[in-house]
Amino acid sequence: MGLVQAVKGAVGGVLADQWKDFYTVPTGLPSTAALFAAVPQGTNAGRGSNTSGSSNIISNGSKIVVPEGYGLLLFQDGAITAFVADPGGYEWRSDDLNSQSIFAGDGLVSTFIKQSWERFKFGGQPGSQQAAFFVSLKELPDNRFGTQSEIYWDDAFLNTQVGAVTRGSYTLKIVDPILFVKNFVPASYLRPGQVFDFTDMDNAAATQLFNEVVGSLAPAFSLYSNDPSKGNRITKLQQDSIGFAQSLSAAVEQAYQWKSDRGLAIVKTAIVSIEYDANTRELLKTVQRADALSGSRGNSNLQASVAQGIQSAGENGGAAGLVGVGMASGMFGAGSLQQPAAPAADDPVAKLKKAKEMLDLGLITQGDYDALKAKALGL
Repeated sequence: MGLVQAVKGAVGGVLADQWKDFYTVPTGLPSTAALFAAVPQGTNAGRGSNTSGSSNIISNGSKIVVPEGYGLLLFQDGAITAFVADPGGYEWRSDDLNSQSIFAGDGLVSTFIKQSWERFKFGGQPGSQQAAFFVSLKELPDNRFGTQSEIYWDDAFLNTQVGAVTRGSYTLKIVDPILFVKNFVPASYLRPGQVFDFTDMDNAAATQLFNEVVGSLAPAFSLYSNDPSKGNRITKLQQDSIGFAQSLSAAVEQAYQWKSDRGLAIVKTAIVSIEYDANTRELLKTVQRADALSGSRGNSNLQASVAQGIQSAGENGGAAGLVGVGMASGMFGAGSLQQPAAPAADDPVAKLKKAKEMLDLGLITQGDYDALKAKALGL
């Protein structure tokens, strides 16, 4: 009985696999799908007869349509035999005996006899395995990362170690599909009906990538904040999705060789939040105050403070009050201004008024005026 069934299966399988087929993308795919098998159309609107063909045989003359943004990997007995990166329609051609088809001009009698005999030896099943897989060449979104506790890195601008809890997401791209399949994708996903998705919580390979990204965050922050081209400012990170992606990609490449071993690269990042630890928050407050008092803005703030102090001094005791103004303004670094050798005036307000008149007439420069003002105020 077993022998009869094998012969029946061999002949029936040969007949079914003579039909040309039309392979395309399966329906219902998530937008984050990275790798999946091409599926035969079978029937369409009630038409079509190839409903009994072998799932692992592609008949010669069958057409495979590659959509925009995807590549096509061809397999023969588990080995990658070809890769197509350009979209369009392609016709399957193979020298394998099981792919021979009378509809592709491969002969009638010889095709039936040879295929039936080969399948008879394998219990009615074809002795080959052929497959076509689509691989996404697009940026794959929604790959998330996050830390449960603070990570620490050395910050060149703050000149100390800083720490933070952070979370966000990144886009991932398969830059070398052959490396990706050969070195990273588990064999369980190289079957019809399986979809390799980086965002699938049940995908152990994707979970490994998540852990490696989290382990690379501290080196990535260090690379970014210690890069002079970024101004050594970690505060720019949330507005620089591509710049930080380059730092994160470099960190995972150095530690885990994503690109060179797996054909993967991080393209863009989106930092959702960075929660600095208490010490770092205090440091950043100090930096913000220093920034507010630096450059021309700092001079304006200082001049406004001195003017207000002079007005208050005039209302509360004249020259005696100016001594306090001089001490207060000296806290902001005005005392570091170079003082010219000039005789002290009895009335600092009168001296400042005279110096302002000289400045307006172009007799002295702004620097000279600032120095005279500092001298008059006892700075």
